[in-house]
Amino acid sequence: MAASLLLLLVYLNRFTHNLRPVAIADVVGRMGEDVFEHAAKTLGASAPDRGQAAERGRPVTVVRATGGGVIQAVHTAGLSAVAARHDCVISVPHVIGDYVHRGAVLVEVHGGSSPPDDRRVTGLIALGPERTIEQDPAFALRVLVDIAIRALSPAVNDPTTAVQVINHIESFLTVVGRAPFPGQYALAGEDGRQRLKLRGRAWEDYLRLAVCEIRDYGSTSVQVCRRLWALLEALLESLPPAHHPAVRAEMDLLREAVKRAFPDAARRAFAQTADSQGVGGHPHPGRSRG
Repeated sequence: MAASLLLLLVYLNRFTHNLRPVAIADVVGRMGEDVFEHAAKTLGASAPDRGQAAERGRPVTVVRATGGGVIQAVHTAGLSAVAARHDCVISVPHVIGDYVHRGAVLVEVHGGSSPPDDRRVTGLIALGPERTIEQDPAFALRVLVDIAIRALSPAVNDPTTAVQVINHIESFLTVVGRAPFPGQYALAGEDGRQRLKLRGRAWEDYLRLAVCEIRDYGSTSVQVCRRLWALLEALLESLPPAHHPAVRAEMDLLREAVKRAFPDAARRAFAQTADSQGVGGHPHPGRSRG
């Protein structure tokens, strides 16, 4: 009985520890980064020569969804094989995480010696009741943002948790920002020809998802504002110049939000100082944010 009681106490301690919002954010953030890096390597390795002729002008056949749901996963190898078998190009006009209703266009088939079987094509795209992280790293970021804004709810009022979640958001954005963003991925089949087109998210999409709602709900918190400044300045320092305009645009929006929330000049200046801990860390002088 004593051993059982001890094991129960150990289990409850670990269980409650792992249910803390920051612990969940750590797990979700790492999963999102791993999924993104794996997808970037897979799609990057499968991309055909950019000089290959486009498929414009070829007849288009659409395959419609037989049921509604969120796109949870796409079997890229299977779709490429189907396209090669029918000598066509398959285009998926949705990003993973999109909801498609019954009867909506699920894929477009360009050209081909014969039309592929609709059931075969739809069976290679998984639809479900909700988004998952397995092939949708943006959903991991969505979960992180939700944890942060719940902590900023007036009923909870826990900006420290929000700041700790922003740590994981910064890590995620750094991983994403170092990868190429072609906007659309073109994958080749075993014959080396372009067989599958997939839509990709832009850097601006990830950045807005990460910052927009936290800024809106946390603009009255000095701690959150200072941590957001630190995040944006870190992105400017670590990411390629092509991503800087979007980061500077978010800085402008944060500056305006702080001005509205802190009419007093002294408090406004304090809220506009970057601090990697929010309050209590080492402030970064940065640039003038007037």
